[in-house]
This record gives sequence, structure tokens and C-alpha cells, in this order.
Amino acid sequence: MDRSATQSLLAVPLCHARLSSLLSCRISDSMYHALIHATIVEMRAMMTFEHDDIINAGSTMKGAQAVCHRFRKKFTVVGKMSKPTGEGFTEDELHAEACYAECLLQRAALTFLQDESMVSFLKGGMKVRSSYMIYKELHQFTQSHDFHKGPNHSHLEGGVSLGIGAFNLTLSLFPPRILKLLEFAGFSGDKEYGLAQLQEGASSLNLRSLLCTMLLLCYYTFLTFILGTGDDDISEAERLIKPYLSRYPKGAIFLFFAGRIEEIKGNINKAISLFEDGCAAQQAWKQFHHMCYWELMWCFTYKRVWKMAYFYADLLSKESRWSKAMYVYMKAAFLSMLPPGEEHPFGDNEVELFRQVPSYKQKIAGKSPPTEKFAIRKARRYNSDTPRTLPVPVLEMMYMWNGFAMIEKDEALTQGVMETLLEAERKLHEGPVNEYSIDDSCVITLLKGLCFRNQGQIDRAEACFMHICSSEKHIHHDDYLVPNALLELSLMYIRLGRKEEAIRLLQRAKHNYKEYSMESRTQFRIHAALSRLKAMPEENDSL
Repeated sequence: MDRSATQSLLAVPLCHARLSSLLSCRISDSMYHALIHATIVEMRAMMTFEHDDIINAGSTMKGAQAVCHRFRKKFTVVGKMSKPTGEGFTEDELHAEACYAECLLQRAALTFLQDESMVSFLKGGMKVRSSYMIYKELHQFTQSHDFHKGPNHSHLEGGVSLGIGAFNLTLSLFPPRILKLLEFAGFSGDKEYGLAQLQEGASSLNLRSLLCTMLLLCYYTFLTFILGTGDDDISEAERLIKPYLSRYPKGAIFLFFAGRIEEIKGNINKAISLFEDGCAAQQAWKQFHHMCYWELMWCFTYKRVWKMAYFYADLLSKESRWSKAMYVYMKAAFLSMLPPGEEHPFGDNEVELFRQVPSYKQKIAGKSPPTEKFAIRKARRYNSDTPRTLPVPVLEMMYMWNGFAMIEKDEALTQGVMETLLEAERKLHEGPVNEYSIDDSCVITLLKGLCFRNQGQIDRAEACFMHICSSEKHIHHDDYLVPNALLELSLMYIRLGRKEEAIRLLQRAKHNYKEYSMESRTQFRIHAALSRLKAMPEENDSL
């Protein structure tokens, strides 16, 4: 491997045009130039979600994989390659293994996006498994006494830390029933070990340190909230991003994560400012703006500024291909929150928008995203000549993205949401009874319970969650309510130190309810809560 080329790549600032020009001259003869160039092309494809970009990314990554393959050590055993063990490898050959594994993993991701067939899904799965096995072999070798550190060993170790860390962390998030199947295929996951590997990769000067940092930031600022309990310490994310913000104060991706951190801390106005700065920081990749638009939409939701939230949902519906059904649903939902008689932006009508939602359904990796299926099911209520209106569709979807954790630290935001819920409850009780009345009442009760919990009114929160559980036989459409009420009640008990009660509720939610809306997300959160309880000190058992 060309050491000077590696050092020059490390010195490159985060400028897309300059980086592309630097890489283009070496992509056919340097594994790292080829890999980084292909990664940039794939990032663009992931953001645009355009078919041509995905095809181009797949072709580019396949070419990068071929370049990496040329540098790999060749073994011939009855006409087949044996598994690499590290013994007798040159440093370049070890780097080639790490780069090849990374190419396999990225090609698998593109395979899942590009084709919905079972054959493609299996091919993608085989690439993932091959990548995982290479990383395991490399990790074992780099940790052994036989490993001789060459001049570029930090980049090799960074690549191994990235792969091992990403696999362990990702696999640890899966509920046991899924993990058992993955373990049968040779996978295993340890969250703490995965985090340690990624932190090790992020803390050293290597080509993957930024990627390790990004994965950690995604975990601390997104995964722990969307698929976890939302109680993790955000200080680690602040520590990780601080040096990057100091060096790149106008770096769009760093401004984005800084905004997300402030959002989690409940500093919504500061978060809005940072997301707006992130949009203004660069114009080369407009698709990056969509990430900021999504967060801005929710920030204005927390503030109950419905028209501004609608504005960002509208931008997403027109510019982003990621989930048009979700964006149109949110547009309709925001309009439904406006007071009667208030002028609607652009003359849009929420009933017409709700009716359009199913037409934008899409599939990723052969399946419709759960949030899209949830939105489509909810929107069906508007298909009849006399639509059955949703009481608080914005706040219900806000719950699905764990938004109530975002407003917990600002008492005024929680109180504002509670006022909206009380007004919706009043209208529901004053209106005619229909087949959705009990379901709608329970939706409002669940969200009120979350507000009471935020406000420290434990008895009232507990009463809300218990009311939903006692109404189970009368709930006909919103089947997600009872398991989620059990989950939220258990999370409250965990905070109170009532460990045994929390475990019973979580086990009930885990085993007694199947095939309900957003089940996978709820199961991920149940798994996270049980893992957290398992890690608690034994002396709390009697509480």
C-alpha cells in the first residue's frame, strides 16, 4: 500500500469535490482509493434513493471489490480458496482482506435496496456472512502474538474495529428470537464489546476513525431512542463530536449531529438553529438537507407550530424519495391539527392527502417499512364518504418515533402537548360514538400517560397505562396499544427501581402479543429494556 497516498487521504478536509478529484486518478490501482470512492458513490445513492444512482453505486462498488481482490493472498485447495488466517500474509494482503470485507458489506446493502426478490435477499445475506467471517478471522489474527505491526497497521486495525464493532453492536440490538436464527448462521453480538471496538477505532488516527465516530453518533443519538429505552447518557456523543466541531465548525454532518444532541437535551430552539446551519453549510448534496428537514419537522412538532412542521413535511414529500407515503401522511396530519376555519397552506386538504397515502407505498429489501404500513392503515379511515377523523395523528406518530422522550426535559413543551391532548379528548367525548371511539380514547390516554410520566405524576401515569390494559377486549383496531402500554409502564417502574414488576410486564408484552402494528420496533424496545434490567445491580432486585 502507498503510504504517502494514505497520509494524503487522511489530510483531506470534508469537501466532496476535492476528495473526488483526489481519488479518481488512483481508483484502478489502489484498494483504498477505490473503496473510498465507491463508498462516496454509495452514500449518494443511499441519499437520493434513485434507481440509476443505486445501479451506478453497485457497479462502482463491484469494481472496487475487484481491485481489492487483486491484492488478496491466493490459496488453492482443490480449486477453491481457503479461509484467510493471517499466517504468511503481507501487510498489503491483510489490508486487502479488510477492504474486501467492507466492499462485501456495502454491496449487500445495495443488493437489498436494488432488488426485492428472495434470490437477491439470499445473495445479500451471503455477502454479509462472508464479510463477517473475514472480519472475525482478521480480528483473531490482529489480537494474536503472531501479528507483526507494519507501518500502516493503524489503518488495518481501524478497519477491523469498524467491522467487528458494527457487527457486534448491530446484532446486540436484535430481540432474542431473531438473534437465535442469526447465531445459527454463525453470527453473535455483544453490545459493550461492539461499542468498545468502535470507540477504539474512533480514537486512533486511521482511515476509518470518522466512520467509527459516525456509527457511534448514530447509535447514541438515534438507535438508543428509536429502538431502545431512550435513557442512555448523551455525554458520550458530545465528547465524540466536540473535536470535529472545533476543526470543522461548518461541517454539515457535524452540525446535524450537534442539532440532534441538543434536541435530545430538550434545547429545541438551539437544535433548530443547528439544523438550519447544517442546511446552509453545503449545497453539493441536497439530499443531506432532507435529514435536517426531517428533524426540523419534529422540532416544530414538539413546539406545536403545525404550519412550520407542515412546511418541512411538504419539502420532504416533494424532494425526497425515501418515504413519500410517510411524508404525505404527516402533511395531512399537520393540517388536521389546525383550528377549524384556519387557512390551509397551498390550499391542501387533509382528507384528500390522507386518501393519497396508500398510492405512495414502497418496499425496501422486499418489505414495506413498518411506519409506512402504520400510516397507510391509519389513513384508511378517510376513504369513506364520511371519514372517521383521527384525533391526534401527529402526536401518535410522534410517539412511534419516541418523541415524548425529547420533550421530557422541557416542562413547557410537555404541558403544551398535554393541552392538545385534553382538547382532543374533549372533542372526542362531545362527538358521536362510532367503532373507533374506544380506540381513539385509548390512544389519547396512552399519550396522556407519557405526559404525566414526564411531569413526575406517577400515579396518574400508572392509571392511564393500566386503563388501556383493562380496555384490551374493547380495542378493535389499534392493536399496538396494550403491548406498548405495558412497555411504557415497565419503563416507568424501572426508573422507580421496581425491577420485578417491570420484568413481569415486559415478559407479558413480549410473549402475549403478536402481529400488531409496529411490532418489530416495540420488540426492539422491550429487548433493550430487558437488557438494561439484566445489567442492573443485584441489590435492586428486592425493590
